Amino acid sequence: MKTKDASNKPKRRLSAKARKKRKINLAIYFLLRVLVVICMIDQGLNGNWTNVALCVLTLLLFTLPTIITKNFHITLPEPLEIIVYLFIFSAEILGEIQNFYGIFANWDTMLHTLNGFLCAAIGFSLVDILNQNEEFHINMSPAFAALVAFSFSMTVGVMWEFGEYAVDRYFGKDMQKDKVVENFNSVKINEEKENVPIKVENITKTEIYAKGGEEVITIENGYLDIGLNDTMKDLIVNFIGAFVFSVIGYLYVKNREGFRFIEILIPRKTKTKEESV
Repeated sequence: MKTKDASNKPKRRLSAKARKKRKINLAIYFLLRVLVVICMIDQGLNGNWTNVALCVLTLLLFTLPTIITKNFHITLPEPLEIIVYLFIFSAEILGEIQNFYGIFANWDTMLHTLNGFLCAAIGFSLVDILNQNEEFHINMSPAFAALVAFSFSMTVGVMWEFGEYAVDRYFGKDMQKDKVVENFNSVKINEEKENVPIKVENITKTEIYAKGGEEVITIENGYLDIGLNDTMKDLIVNFIGAFVFSVIGYLYVKNREGFRFIEILIPRKTKTKEESV
């Protein structure tokens, strides 16, 4: 009598619903890559080589989910994978090259809020993955998971702002989008040299002169704030996104059945063959 070898079992086929989701995921991935290539060709024909490099960077970033899955044995839920692709495309191609940051006032705010939310999900998953690892087992309390998720997200947000400042400072870019501000307080203009801020309100015009006295530009209805307001706004909305997910993550650990919907955003450790049997 012949016995069936477990190693010769046929591979489990995906359900029709899973196959449909996978096709949608691949279609979105393919479409975004095609759009990036078209954009890269267009920028190259116009001699915008910085934007061409940005397109190449975008294509490389598109490979991150695959690299993470293969090399770190982590499975990204398909909805999360799609969101990551769309986020990269929205930030690099639409935001930088198509100037959505300048056209739409809240484009940058939306992306930084989403970044805070997604990074908190990734931070939360790191604790969950370590909790499943026998070598690094952690007794994951809800508060601890929420704290790690929040801290991870805020760290990523701060590091990103460091990067924006460095690019602006040393490469002459303007990633920290400047703002026109009507009011400010400063001790720098205190004629008595005291540590007492002088309040300046309702600024109607600022004139900027280059060295030698030649007028360069006039700014109406305020003065040009160099990056500070943009940086603080980015960190605040990152905080909001991180805080919202951390609360949801806390409730998820307390009651997984009631908050199972967030699992579409949480990376998981890839199961081995032995674990799948």
